[in-house]
Amino acid sequence: MSIEPFRIHVPDDVLDDLRARLQRTRFVPPLGSAPWGGGIDPATLRELVASWAAFDWREIEDRLNAYEQFVADVRGHRIHFARIPAAGSADTRVPLLLLHGWPSAFTEYLPLGERLANPAAFGSDARIAFDVVIPSLPGFSFSELGDRPLTRREIAEDLHELMTGVLGYDRYAAFGGDIGGGAATWLGVDHADRLIGIQLLNAPFPADTEPHSEEERRYLEAVDRYDRADGGYSEIMLTRPDTIAAALGDSPAGLLAWIVDKWHDWVDGDLDRVVDADVLLTIATLYWVTESIGTSFAQYFDYHANPARPPIEAPLGVYLCREPVMDGFPRSLAERAADDLREFVVAPRGGHFAGIEHPEDTADGIRAFFGRLLG
Repeated sequence: MSIEPFRIHVPDDVLDDLRARLQRTRFVPPLGSAPWGGGIDPATLRELVASWAAFDWREIEDRLNAYEQFVADVRGHRIHFARIPAAGSADTRVPLLLLHGWPSAFTEYLPLGERLANPAAFGSDARIAFDVVIPSLPGFSFSELGDRPLTRREIAEDLHELMTGVLGYDRYAAFGGDIGGGAATWLGVDHADRLIGIQLLNAPFPADTEPHSEEERRYLEAVDRYDRADGGYSEIMLTRPDTIAAALGDSPAGLLAWIVDKWHDWVDGDLDRVVDADVLLTIATLYWVTESIGTSFAQYFDYHANPARPPIEAPLGVYLCREPVMDGFPRSLAERAADDLREFVVAPRGGHFAGIEHPEDTADGIRAFFGRLLG
């Protein structure tokens, strides 16, 4: 099982080409007068493109390379991951996967990982520290796609092999949302005996989504209305990923618009107040320099291959994020999706990207849940 240290280094000519393309951006007028009414606000995009053209990637690269990073051969393809070992004299050390979604990258979870690995440094309860593993999901950043359809179950198999076969953990925990959370649910089905537990930002749906109550009916109807307003991006990536990838892979401004549009919609609050622009520009740069926006669409294009998921067997906690589509999620749906739902709480703050929107609150929620599981 091969594993090797990894350092990020983007060639100068790639960065020079990126800046030149940004400086030649052709901006388009909006349809309508309402900001964000038809997608990204043009004024916001202009500002971000100007910031990206002046972005000091080498400084960001140095910061990222301060974290231990590796690549490993996992089930025939390369998986990249960062690792933050538990620090201090904690009584309990817990191996923990932090699993990102789309449109994001492993960098989303680095601030959260620091708080979990070294709680004493942040004035938190230091009785539990986590050995944090933050993979780039297959097809994202520095991780390769495998040769099978990219279902949540296949991602889970890669993650389990990484934690047990590559890193040698006997048991471990997992936390995530979106795609990463979906993969975690399959860990809780297929490898429940090796899971301490899983905690999800997005509550899981049961295989049978027919409403069993008036509350469920109202919620599912609200989700349908929301998807009709928000789901255009996913329909394109489900049906025509190569077409949109050709545009985004050639235009960094277009790539940035595609990413920021969803961050704007899915965070809890105003984007510019919740997330620093450097976070968005770092993620956009990773997609650009690794040419991975198209491969990140594989989990959409292959979505039809996902099988119906049986009830989750591992102990489950829901730390329900404040992303619009999760608003009002009935606990009863999660109860039907899991055999052992231990906790269902609404996050005090934080949307789709709660781990970086409010890492301090999210870290507290993770420590509390797994602390209760471990007694």
